[in-house]
Amino acid sequence: MTLETDAKTTKEPIRRDPDASRQRILAAATEMFAEQGLDGARVDEIADRSGMNKRMLYHYFGNKEELFGAVLEELYETICRESTKLDLGTGSPPEAMQRLVDFALNFYLDNPHAMTLLNNANLHKARHLKQSGRVRSIHEPFEDMIKALLDRGVANGDFRGGLNAARLYITIVGLTYYYLSNGHTLSLVYDRNLYDRKELRAWREHMHDVIARFVSADQPAANL
Repeated sequence: MTLETDAKTTKEPIRRDPDASRQRILAAATEMFAEQGLDGARVDEIADRSGMNKRMLYHYFGNKEELFGAVLEELYETICRESTKLDLGTGSPPEAMQRLVDFALNFYLDNPHAMTLLNNANLHKARHLKQSGRVRSIHEPFEDMIKALLDRGVANGDFRGGLNAARLYITIVGLTYYYLSNGHTLSLVYDRNLYDRKELRAWREHMHDVIARFVSADQPAANL
C-alpha cells in the first residue's frame, strides 16, 4: 500500500453540519415561497436551489407545509432579533418612538419578501403559524419592549396613558404595509412614484407625525 493510498484510507469522513444544512434549505424555501407562493413552490426546486436532496429536506422539515411554517417562524424570529438592536430604553421616549417607526419601515423596505410571505400566510388563515405554536412566544419580548417604552413615556409626561403596545405596533406596521404593498396601484392613482426616494422620505416623516400625535400627552388618555 502506498503512502498516497494509505492517506486516502485514513482520511476522516466528511461531517455534515445540520444547522448549516437547515439554514440553506430555509433560505432557498424563503426565496421560492416569496416568488411562487405556497401552492406554486415545488419541493424539487427548493431542494435544487439549496443544493440539498429531497431526502434531507424531508428529514429536517417533514413536508412542504411544515417547511412553510418554519419559514414563517424564521421571519418572525428575524423581526424580533433585529428589534433588539433598537434599544428603546435609551434616549427620550419620543426619539425612541421614532426609531421604532423607522425600524418597521426599514425592515419591509430591506426585506420585500416578508410582505409576500405574510400575504401567503394570511391567505391560508395562518394555519401554519397556529400549528407551530411558537410565534406568540417569539413575539412577546418585542411587545414587552414597546410596552416598556410607553410606560417610560407616560412617566416622563411625553405620552398619554392607556395605550396598548400591540395595537400601537399594528398601527405602525399598517402604515408601512399598506403603503408598500399597494404602492404600484397608488402610484398610478395619484400620478407619482411612491417608491421614489423623495416620496419614501415624505411618507416616513408622515408616519413620524401620525404616531407622535397619536401617543402625545396632549391627547386625552386612551381607553384601548
